Amino acid sequence: MNICSNETGGGRSQGDCTGSLSARRKALRQLVEQRQATLLPGAANALVARIIEELGFQAVYLTGAGLTNTHLGMPDLGLITPTEIAETAARITDVCALPLIADIDTGFGNALNAYRTVQMMERAGCAALQIEDQIFPKKCGHFSGKGVVPIEEMTGKLKACLDARSDPDLMIIARTDARAVLGFEAALDRAFAMAEAGADIIFVEAPQTPEEIRRIGQLPQPQLINIVMGGLTPMLTLDELRDAGFSLVLYANAALQASVLSVNRVLGHLRDHGSLHGAEDMLASFEERQRVVRKDHYDALQARYTGA
Repeated sequence: MNICSNETGGGRSQGDCTGSLSARRKALRQLVEQRQATLLPGAANALVARIIEELGFQAVYLTGAGLTNTHLGMPDLGLITPTEIAETAARITDVCALPLIADIDTGFGNALNAYRTVQMMERAGCAALQIEDQIFPKKCGHFSGKGVVPIEEMTGKLKACLDARSDPDLMIIARTDARAVLGFEAALDRAFAMAEAGADIIFVEAPQTPEEIRRIGQLPQPQLINIVMGGLTPMLTLDELRDAGFSLVLYANAALQASVLSVNRVLGHLRDHGSLHGAEDMLASFEERQRVVRKDHYDALQARYTGA
């Protein structure tokens, strides 16, 4: 699905591929409603989002864990702020025409905090926002020692999120981490309560068996599943997840895990050999790097406006 057009949204420049924010949100809603297990890679910065777009994926996910790891060099323990997430989201939507789904953790406080966070993220150009029922500050969904707020508090936050959006096509994803805290049946109960509160998509984090995954996929509301390499959730195939009924299959930090490995390998080679001779196949070329960031587009703009 190509959502590039000649429209602009929110006064924002989209480089050489423009698309209104409204069009992106509508495109994402259509993908979700198809329930075809659309792959959703995560990005912690605009460069990775550009690569995801070039590879032909249909949406991109701004990962809170990845942003915390990448920008702060810290673990996913609720240390990132809504301002940092909104700034990163705006940078991504400036250069990437894909619909952006952003992780807003717990909404960063109570229902009023969640309300303001949604307003910030909508202005940043997001197509969907994910909020979870953990106690603030949260932890990674695959860490131990989590806690969840009462379901009444979570549904209140959800209602605040729904009220805060000005574009009804901005979708709200409701995540529950109750599987690890209260058990699987309690997580399903919360999923139903969140759907009744008006959430557009339900996300039951960290199911632990294929049977649990299949039961989640049978919920009436569209579903997202998060696959974490080394995490708690079994890695079913895409066909299996499509057959189970999922709309979105999230690989939030695959790019991050790949980059950590690659950086270690390349810089380890540099340390050991004193040069990058013999490591060429581990590096993108200089030309490829400029192509990904569309240097030719900016060269053309410079020539247009300065004649240089």
